[in-house]
Amino acid sequence: MSSSRLEKYLPGNKRVRMLVFMAADICTVCLASFLGLFIRFDMNLERIPMEYVEPVLSYLPFYLAATLIVFFLFRMYSTMWSVAGVREAGHIIGACGLVSLIQIAGMLMLEMKVPRSYYVLSFFALCACEGLIRLSYRIFTSIRLPGSIKASDRRVLIAGAGTSGAVILKEMLTSQYAQGHVVCFVDDDKNKVGKILNGVPIAGKREDIPGLVEKYKVDEIYIAMPSAPAKDRKEIIEICRETGCRVKILPGIYQLLNGEVSVGKLREVEIEDLLGREPVRVNIDEILDYVHGKVVLVTGGGGSIGSELCRQIAGHQPKTLIVFDVYENNAYDLQQELKDKFPKLHLVVLIGSVRNTHRIESVFEKYRPEIVYHAAAHKHVPLMEDSPNEAIKNNVFGTYKTAKAADKYGAKRFVLISTDKAVNPTNIMGASKRMCEMVIQMMNAKSKTDFVAVRFGNVLGSNGSVIPLFKKQIEQGGPVTVTHPDIIRYFMTIPEAVSLVLQAGAYAKGGEIFILDMGEPVKILDLAKNLIRLSGYKPGEDIAITFTGLRPGEKLYEELLMDEEGMQDTPNKLIHIGKPIAFDTKEFSEQLDRLYEVANLDSEMIRGEVKKIVPTYQPKN
Repeated sequence: MSSSRLEKYLPGNKRVRMLVFMAADICTVCLASFLGLFIRFDMNLERIPMEYVEPVLSYLPFYLAATLIVFFLFRMYSTMWSVAGVREAGHIIGACGLVSLIQIAGMLMLEMKVPRSYYVLSFFALCACEGLIRLSYRIFTSIRLPGSIKASDRRVLIAGAGTSGAVILKEMLTSQYAQGHVVCFVDDDKNKVGKILNGVPIAGKREDIPGLVEKYKVDEIYIAMPSAPAKDRKEIIEICRETGCRVKILPGIYQLLNGEVSVGKLREVEIEDLLGREPVRVNIDEILDYVHGKVVLVTGGGGSIGSELCRQIAGHQPKTLIVFDVYENNAYDLQQELKDKFPKLHLVVLIGSVRNTHRIESVFEKYRPEIVYHAAAHKHVPLMEDSPNEAIKNNVFGTYKTAKAADKYGAKRFVLISTDKAVNPTNIMGASKRMCEMVIQMMNAKSKTDFVAVRFGNVLGSNGSVIPLFKKQIEQGGPVTVTHPDIIRYFMTIPEAVSLVLQAGAYAKGGEIFILDMGEPVKILDLAKNLIRLSGYKPGEDIAITFTGLRPGEKLYEELLMDEEGMQDTPNKLIHIGKPIAFDTKEFSEQLDRLYEVANLDSEMIRGEVKKIVPTYQPKN
């Protein structure tokens, strides 16, 4: 019988329900008093002496009054017994124990003589009766009779018969809001397979899921394995997706630790779940130590990475957070969000371009930022191939001007957001980012400011990334466009990228290029197929995939290190340091002067000048 069906037969008014429980308690106390003597004298009424019956009856009104008062103080009339568990059972025993102690003290004070075993027997009788009354609702709602399961109910398979799976099952059995019913579990622990969990069979392991889906006519699969390694979760998701069932997942172990496991915490499987690696972990205390109480400037603060930087920095209690962006709409939206979430934050939002020397210097002169995160950049590879001079003006010289202002006005740290496209670049955007890294190394050599760069791969969900494009194409019915069947990329989530940037700022000593261990690269074609399946379609049947050819400046794979760069570890095993490549800083400075002139002439010679500065730049025709 479902809880919603049982609710119709139970009093809905709180006061009425309380009176019903009190009436039941009065009957229970009378019954317990009788059973104490009845059991003591071998369950034979004729053997019970009247000299014991009279004191029990005389004390009964006091026993009843004490019971009702104690039960009220123990909140026995306001507890939600429909979801009662071990803790509530403990409350029943505690309340009954206190009532029995009061009974013993009262009858001894009034010199009412009864057998000593009477007190023990009546206590156990009271506990048993009260437990039956209080927990009966929970018992009834846990029983699913054949007639109570509707044909329209969703049939659910839960992957994971551990604590999280048990909690989800419990909620689905007791809550009137949880739709559907669990028909079976799967678990990779062979000791659990074949056993029963709260009336539901643990029917097999992960590889049995397809067969069990068919056998039990499963509609939905809930993956309740928050503590499982990312690789295992990915494999289970892959198996579940092939069944055609709707798949939901419990995101993380922190929800289990915080007691937040519930059906409501289940979410749709996202593409991030298919990366197959553990998320980047950072030392929040280290980040807090160096951001707390500081004046922090984020250039490009309205962008995908910049805005997430601002959100996380705002939560670490800076003295002042300065958001600097050329696009007013992005800056305005972020301003409203931060004001709402962090009302005590001293927030400054400024509009301006890093290409404007006077504007950027005026910001540094007025606010004197101690930490600078430089996220302002043009990043779209094909667009920059058509406008190479703009890439150089904004990326290279925007970085150079901001870095010089940081040096001039005494910033303590300057963190550049770089990219794996800076390694052996085949496009002007990647080459410009490599020059940005060189600017950082040059400035660090002559400045008291610690200049560092953070290099990572593609960011899932950022503006202009492949995932939003694929989602839009799927919504429109396809086709999903992939440039090449063999193209691969490294991926990370926006929070991971920002965590790396913040951690790099904490580790910075000056001149480093921080690199994330991003695990195995992902084929873009596989990414497209997975996203189509997660959207409920079959790739190649419901949604077509077409190949458009590599775009200008695009290569099949990206690298995170150049051949000359070594690899050093940091306390965070997923964050490494690339050894800086030595170059002539004086010559580089002169080359920048020449590059500045060529870029501002919008000259066709720009790629040749870039090639002189970045020998690893290999532009593709």
